[in-house]
This record gives sequence, structure tokens and C-alpha cells, in this order.
Amino acid sequence: MFENLSDRLQSAMHKIKGYGKITEDNISEMTREIRLALLEADVNYQVIKEFISSVKEKALGEEVQKSLKPAEMFVKIVKDELVDLLGKEKSDIYLTGNPTTLMLVGLQGSGKTTTIAKLGNLLRKKYHKKPLFVACDIYRPAAIDQLKQLGKELDIPVFSIDDNPVNIAIKAMDFAKENKYDYVLIDTAGRLHIDDNLMQELEDIEKAINVNEILLVIDSMMGQDAINVINGFNSKLNLTGAILTKLDGDTKGGVALSVRHLTNVPIKFVGTSEKLDGLEEFFPERMATRILGMGDIMSIVEKAESVIDQDEALNAAKKLNKGNFDLEDFLNQLNQIKKMGPLENIIKLLPGVPKELKNAQIDPKQMAHVEAIIKSMTFMERKDPSILKASRKIRIAKGSGRSVEEVNRLLKQFEQMKVMMKQFKNKNFKF
Repeated sequence: MFENLSDRLQSAMHKIKGYGKITEDNISEMTREIRLALLEADVNYQVIKEFISSVKEKALGEEVQKSLKPAEMFVKIVKDELVDLLGKEKSDIYLTGNPTTLMLVGLQGSGKTTTIAKLGNLLRKKYHKKPLFVACDIYRPAAIDQLKQLGKELDIPVFSIDDNPVNIAIKAMDFAKENKYDYVLIDTAGRLHIDDNLMQELEDIEKAINVNEILLVIDSMMGQDAINVINGFNSKLNLTGAILTKLDGDTKGGVALSVRHLTNVPIKFVGTSEKLDGLEEFFPERMATRILGMGDIMSIVEKAESVIDQDEALNAAKKLNKGNFDLEDFLNQLNQIKKMGPLENIIKLLPGVPKELKNAQIDPKQMAHVEAIIKSMTFMERKDPSILKASRKIRIAKGSGRSVEEVNRLLKQFEQMKVMMKQFKNKNFKF
């Protein structure tokens, strides 16, 4: 996400770090590059104008002039202004209703139905909520079937009856209360464009069941038209937030940088993949640091905490510290890492990673090959790789469908990792 914008801004930031001091001339040069990067990313022109003006004013201020490291101060100013543009603070989703009601609205094709499923999945996993999906899109062919299929995949029930959308919503609320569901997610109809009939139906549902959250689902590939769509819905429905979908695709990212500033509607979630766990809460500061190549360690930590067995991880860390980490432990940790998703996505969140590595496509088959080799070993061989002589290696290679060279390479890399961990231990890293 934001790859082109990120590359351009990082290039500009790298250039200013090479200057011995900050002057009006090199600030003008830097802001010109930033302006071009934002224009290419399809950020609204008025937003760019105000952003550049604010950066320039602060960069020429006394604090920067007197700073021992003016280039670092400039980078901080750009980062702070990006955070401000993206919304300053994280906007939390409403969680305290009884039940909490949330209605997703948007144009046809924006991804509402899939986003409902992703949101229900996130609410259940992270907040331990018991969600109910409600099928109020009675017009689009197969919309109800799609929601039911998604509900089946996630084991989340779908409320669906043959009635008009307002009555469906009212009866769904009664059903949710009777069955102690604490979160009701309503999938509504979309249109190819905003019209009076659509708006009236959505307003009627909102009034009938007193909706706690109305989130507009926006396709981030829409470009600047998204602002008109947001304002159109917001003028009738009083939106509480927006969800940007397809940020993992070939999107320029300008919508995310323009939405809050131009509409005052906070971004609450972003779609990061087509999978049902591909929805993230939106943190303005984390997104700004990602764009500037500063990484996003907190997102890695949260992702790890949600999928990794903490007791097992702590046990592995203690073994590493004592120097008795074996291939059985390595295999267990490999399986834990796989739960976090594609490795290249994790690498992109690390600070200071070279562009070549960030853009590298890591073949998941490589991890599968390593797993196959280790699984072809006996328990004793995993516990004590030193017993692996030529005949054993040939047997392991045949059993895993790999070559003896690959077996040797894995063993060598494993020993190098153990040596590295001993060096950490010598520097008093404690677990």
C-alpha cells in the first residue's frame, strides 16, 4: 500500500539528510518533491497546498534553525503533518451497545458484503464479541447467498427473511436480543450512484433501530471521486467512519490522505487483503511511519500476539538463551511464524529494511521445503543434528523430495543462527 508515494517521500527524506544545514532553498526543493509525490498519489490539490504550507512554515521556524540535527527535525515535521492529515488519533469503533448495531453503506461494488464478514471476524477475534450478520440487501442478485456463504466460512450466523429492509432490520434486532448477540452487522443495498430511494431506505433503517455506527465502505481505487461520495452519504446519514477497501491493490493512496481533512469523517478500518482476516484498524501514526519507511513494529507485535502461543514462544526464547534450541523447536517456531501471514508483508513493517528486500517476493514453497526436510528426520535427529552423517542425510533428502545439498544448507543455516543467538546472550539479552 502507498508504495509509489512511500518511495518518493523516502527519497526526498534521504536527500535532506545529506544537507549540512537547513536553508530556505533546500526546504523549497524538498517541499517541491513532496508536492509532486502527493500529486502523483492523487491527493486532493487543496490538501496538498495546505500540507506543504504547514511543513514549510514549521521547517523555517526557530526551533529547526537552532536544532543540532535540522534534517531529522524536518523529517519529524513531515511525519507529524502526515499524522495530522490522516486524523491524528485512532478513531475507535463503538462497542458498548446492547446489542451494538453497525450498518455498512456504500456504492455497489465497493465491497460491503465482504467487509461485513471481515469486520465480524475481527470483532470476534480481537474483542471477543458474538456477532450476527443481517442481510438487508434484497436487490442485488446473490447478495444474500454471498453473505450466507461468508457466514458459513466464519461460523457466524446470518439473519435473513423475506421482507423489506426496514422490517428485516427490526426483526433482526429482536432476534439478536433474544439470542444474546452483542454485535449486529447490517449489510445494506448499494447503487451505481447516490439516489434518493437508496438514501431514504438507509435513513429509515437508521431511525427504526437506532444504529450506533454507520460506516461507509469506499473503494480506495476511486480516486478523488471518493470525496464526493463521502460527502453525499454524510449529508444524509451522519457517518461515524469510513472503511477503505483494496489498499493492497494498485492504489495510489490519495483517498486516505484526503478523506479526514476534507470530510471530517475518520477512517476506522482499511482492507489489506482479500482474505477474511484482511482488515486492519486504522492508526494514523502507524500509517504515517509506514509511508515514510520508519516501519510499524506495533502492528507486528499485535499480529504476533493474536496468533502465536506465548508460552511456547517464551519456552523457545529460554532455550535459545541456554543454547539448547534444536530443530524440533525450530519447526515449532516456523509453524508459529506461518500463522502471521506472508513473510514479505511482515518485512515491510520493519524499520530500515532496504527497498530491494521490501519488494522481494518470498516463495512460501521455501518454507515448505524446510518443513519437509525437518519432518523427514527422526525425533532424535531433530534433537541432536550432530548425529546426521552422510547416510542419514541421503535418507532425509529422499524422504523430503529435496537434495542432500539443501539438507546441508539448512543444517549450516541453523548452526549459524545458534552462533548468532550466543552472541546476543553474551551481550546480556535476557528472556
